Amino acid sequence: MKKNIIYCSDSCPFCQRAYQLLESKGIPFKKHYVKNQNDWDEVMDKTGRNTVPQIFINGIYVGGFDDLSAANQSGKLDEIVLQ
Repeated sequence: MKKNIIYCSDSCPFCQRAYQLLESKGIPFKKHYVKNQNDWDEVMDKTGRNTVPQIFINGIYVGGFDDLSAANQSGKLDEIVLQ
């Protein structure tokens, strides 16, 4: 199984919402805390974005919380989980 990773900060309310959504669907994930410039550089290199959360499910880049929520509502999140 590929990894589910959230680049995050616990002080971020959108990160908290992402955790809650994934937990409610029973999707396990690993938090990768963005704490310093090297972490931000990694996020930018992988996503082109400079905000958190940035979410990868089964190695597929989903995006931020709004993208995760939209994928959940459209059913696309379930498709990604099954890949």
